[in-house]
Amino acid sequence: MTEKTDTHPKTPLRKGFLRSLVRWLAIGLVLLWSLAALILVTARWIDPPTTVVHIQRRLQAWIHHMPYHERYKFIPLGQISPDLQHAVVAAEDARFYQHHGFDWHEIQIAAEDDLEDGRTRGASTITQQLVKNLFFGTGRSILRKGAEFTLVPVAEFVLGKRRILEIYLNVVEWGPGIYGAESACRYYDGTAALNIGRQQAARLAAILPAPLKRRPDRMNNYSLLILERMRQMNW
Repeated sequence: MTEKTDTHPKTPLRKGFLRSLVRWLAIGLVLLWSLAALILVTARWIDPPTTVVHIQRRLQAWIHHMPYHERYKFIPLGQISPDLQHAVVAAEDARFYQHHGFDWHEIQIAAEDDLEDGRTRGASTITQQLVKNLFFGTGRSILRKGAEFTLVPVAEFVLGKRRILEIYLNVVEWGPGIYGAESACRYYDGTAALNIGRQQAARLAAILPAPLKRRPDRMNNYSLLILERMRQMNW
C-alpha cells in the first residue's frame, strides 16, 4: 500500500514565511517613506543636489548609449524673474496659493472629463509635481500615487509655498538635460533667469507639460493662453 505524503507540516512554514515577507516589506516601505519625509524636512534649508528624474534621465542615456550633458544650477527665488514665476504658476497650477497641496476642484473636473468622454485632464499641483520629481521620476503606478498622496501634505507643512515654488523652478525638467529656470533661460534665451520678460516666460512655461518634445519658439498659441491667464490673475 502506497503511503500518502503529508503536506500539512509545510503549510505553517509557508504561512510563516509569507507573514515575515509581508512584515519586512511593510517595514521597508515605512523606512523609505520616513527617509523621503526627512529629505523634505532638510530641503527647507538645503538645496537638492539632484532628483530621481535627473537620475532617471542619466540612466536612460547610459542604457541607450546616448550622449548626455546635464545643465543644473540652483539659484534663489529672488534671482528668478517674477514674470517667469507667474507664468509657471498660471500654466501649471493657477490655484497654487489657495490650495494645501491638492486642487480638489481640478481633480473633480478631471474626473468628470474622464467619465464623460474618456479624455484625461491633468490635475497635479506644483507640490505634487515637486514630490514626483524628487522621489518618483516620470513613471506611473498606484503605489507611487499612494506614496505621493501622503508626502504632499508633508511638503506643504515643512516647506511652505515660497520654498516649494523655489525648489520646483530649480529642479523641473525644461528639456533634454536642462533642469531649472536658470539653465533653461541660459539655454533657450541666452540670458539669466532674472532678465526673462513676460513673452519669454510664457513660452518657457508652455513647454513644461512635455519638455522633451516642445520648444519655446513653437509655443505661440499656448503661450498666448498663459499670458491671458496671467492677465486674469492680475500679473
